[in-house]
Amino acid sequence: MTHYIAWFDQLTMHDVALVGGKNASLGEMISHLSQAGVNVPAGFATTTEAYREFLNVNGLTDRINQLLNGLNVDDTQALSAAGKAIRGWVLNAALPDALLQAVSQAYEKLAANSGENVSFAVRSSATAEDLADASFAGQQETLLNVHGLDQIIAAIKVVFASLYNDRAIAYRVHQRFPHDKVYLSAGIQKMVRSDLGVSGVMFTLDTESGFREAVFITAAYGLGETIVQGIVNPDEFYVYKRGLAAGKPAILSRRLGTKAIEMVYADKKSGDALTLTRDVETARRMRFSLSDEQVEALARQAVIIEQHYGRPMDIEWALDGQDGQLYIVQARPETVESRSSLVLERFKLTGKGAVLAEGRAIGSKIGQGTARLITKIDQMHQIQPGDVLVTDMTDPDWEPIMKRASAIVTNRGGRTCHAAIIAREMGIPAVVGCGDATVQIKEGAAVTVSCAEGDSGYVYDGLLAFEHTTADAGKLPDLPLKIMMNVGNPSHAFSFSRMPNQGVGLARLEFIINNMIGIHPKALLEFEQLPADLKREIASRIAGYQNPISFYVDKLTEGIATLAAAFYPHAVIVRTSDFKSNEYANLLAGDRYEPHEENPMIGFRGASRYLAPAFRDCFALECRALRKVRDDMGLTNVEIMIPFCRTLEEAEQVIALLASHGLERGKNGLRVIMMCEIPSNALLAEEFLQYFDGFSIGSNDMTQLTLGVDRDSSLVAHVFDERNPAVKKLLAMAIDACRKQGKYIGICGQGPSDYPDFAAWLYEQGIGSLSLNPDSVMQTWLDLAKLSK
Repeated sequence: MTHYIAWFDQLTMHDVALVGGKNASLGEMISHLSQAGVNVPAGFATTTEAYREFLNVNGLTDRINQLLNGLNVDDTQALSAAGKAIRGWVLNAALPDALLQAVSQAYEKLAANSGENVSFAVRSSATAEDLADASFAGQQETLLNVHGLDQIIAAIKVVFASLYNDRAIAYRVHQRFPHDKVYLSAGIQKMVRSDLGVSGVMFTLDTESGFREAVFITAAYGLGETIVQGIVNPDEFYVYKRGLAAGKPAILSRRLGTKAIEMVYADKKSGDALTLTRDVETARRMRFSLSDEQVEALARQAVIIEQHYGRPMDIEWALDGQDGQLYIVQARPETVESRSSLVLERFKLTGKGAVLAEGRAIGSKIGQGTARLITKIDQMHQIQPGDVLVTDMTDPDWEPIMKRASAIVTNRGGRTCHAAIIAREMGIPAVVGCGDATVQIKEGAAVTVSCAEGDSGYVYDGLLAFEHTTADAGKLPDLPLKIMMNVGNPSHAFSFSRMPNQGVGLARLEFIINNMIGIHPKALLEFEQLPADLKREIASRIAGYQNPISFYVDKLTEGIATLAAAFYPHAVIVRTSDFKSNEYANLLAGDRYEPHEENPMIGFRGASRYLAPAFRDCFALECRALRKVRDDMGLTNVEIMIPFCRTLEEAEQVIALLASHGLERGKNGLRVIMMCEIPSNALLAEEFLQYFDGFSIGSNDMTQLTLGVDRDSSLVAHVFDERNPAVKKLLAMAIDACRKQGKYIGICGQGPSDYPDFAAWLYEQGIGSLSLNPDSVMQTWLDLAKLSK
């Protein structure tokens, strides 16, 4: 280490003042985590003292301060002029001789130890960067594929000048950091040949909900700048930390990105450009860029880094296409979700409108305003406070205007792109990766941007009505029964798990089958016999998975595992598929296999369907997924619930069928619950309980079958009421039978969510759990607490 140069392996996090946050973090990992399996490329950094001397020798310190003092950064034209002038001064200045000599010697040493035909990355590292409460992400420059001493010296000056990018100047003002108290270091690091491989970003928590037990990984071909800049839609993976620690399969979900382009090294024909972007061929786009083994290996490095730093981390990584190794190239504290409070904020869209665009939801809020289509930076003055910014993609130069927007919509980008990072930091909704938002959304149109509907975000025409509620999620009073939740959409699981709860009383497989799969299971089992046009459509939907059957089982596994991991160790009661024949028919190819029924509500569904020869092999796929989640992944908090079991004979046969697929009651702690939703279930409650470990009351079907009311008919809707004495009498019989045998008794129907007095009645009857819609959990909990007093 010298006055001007510090080697990464000599640095720790105590050296932020010497080499900035990014370089200090690289040094910390090389010094302390290499032996633990974290792989960081070697390099060196110029010191902040070298930067200060460079400015002073060239007479720039006072000139810069005079120009920036009193600058109104909200005046985009004045900001642009000031930034351009300062950058010009820096780029035209010369490095002091002593610094030049130190850089030359260090570069020669690094190059000699790095092999032949090697290139380097030159990255900025500021003293006010990668802090726990302000990321400063993307404020300064990174140059890739830098060759030779002359290019290294030129790149160092570009990095120095980037401290005065427009975005960096504005960001410091907004974060209240004095310009003359922020210093820069340039990190020179051996390039990982991800131009021949894969790269991406990972977080040691879920960026949307703050859920801490998962690692979120994004991946795309080529150099990582495409993901950071938001110009590519990457593959996405969630990995369960507990599974990793136990040495079990730990990937909770996979999402295939389009990965349309990749950034690679430029050749000599490209002039002065160091990198270029090119299209990715279709075959590579249609498969995942990482294997499961590589995903889990990355997640293990992420967990080691998080445990060392003691906080959630934002990490950039790269897969070298030559040596096949995974490398960590940056690690900084995650600065948004890790600071979230115990106040729960909920947005719910109540109005309806035409969908103009759809993409990836960032955050869970709703914003609305006048759409402003911005295609280039010199249009920034058009954005007024409260407008909705609509553009192809954003970069850090746009930050001065992004804070004015009520929402952001982009054509390109994934959940770790620049627009997503800044939207989270500012607490506004963003929908990224829409593809055609700038075509479908018209300039000046009134629009509503909703990120309150799961993974997908929507831009609606018009200013739609929505609800916004807040609640304190601190300690709630104890109750003599469990408050559980009804959850069908796995993309909501992480955020719902942060609400007060004691598990999931109803996890519906139908949402996973309908929204994550969308294909009739029989068509996947009989894929080779299908017509060519149908095979082509199915093949495009199952891209990235081994075969049609694996696609179905793996997607079910991902959905169930996500729900189970989110609420672990609380029970997650998974109801096997309860589609009716008309609903199955709506799936792709479903009309080939489903009968036409006059009244499917009481037709081919539930246990009868599972036992039927025409559906047994389809039900076997559900069982494979459930067994994989419980036995292979170790998520034994998953319990099974059988719907619509009409007779004792069906009960006996379906329990035997489950056991034949390795899902035996009591084995590995498995409980099998029955939906108590038919009058026969309550009338013969004690007999049904010989086959099951308890009941979950389905009040919707129990009400319609007790009162003879079609619950979908508006003509008799006024008769449908779970509080009818006849319904209550049957429910009381079921509750009493379970209590006598010491077995589980809960309710997962709509009634307790809609009627507080019905919830109170169930409480008085001694029910063991209420499984509620998430939006009614807090109020019902508080209401019952008053009753218990």
